[in-house]
Amino acid sequence: MPTSVKQMLEAANAAVPKITSDEAAEMIRSGNTLVVDVRDAPEVAASGKIAGAVNVSRGMLEFRADPELPSHDKAFDKGKTVILYCASGGRSALAGKLLKDLGYDKVYNLGGFKDWTGAVEK
Repeated sequence: MPTSVKQMLEAANAAVPKITSDEAAEMIRSGNTLVVDVRDAPEVAASGKIAGAVNVSRGMLEFRADPELPSHDKAFDKGKTVILYCASGGRSALAGKLLKDLGYDKVYNLGGFKDWTGAVEK
């Protein structure tokens, strides 16, 4: 069992594949994909988010993703591909591991929002 944040990140990165912005764009084009921004609301307000992404801060993710809870967000469907991102990739890796633990199979870490915006600006 992990005993430090470093170990938690190592476990998360081992469980959740990291994808490129090109791979994410292809998954989004294919459909049946949920893009989740796990940054806090002030971060999203300051920089925007990927078009169509839902913003659920990492601290609320399990409450929105678990279909057995009254706070479940219907956008979360275990049959969908889920792409997560944050500011630099750490929170999205941990969030991806959490979703895997909740039974989501197709979960990917895009990394940081800057990885997406940098690719879009090219």
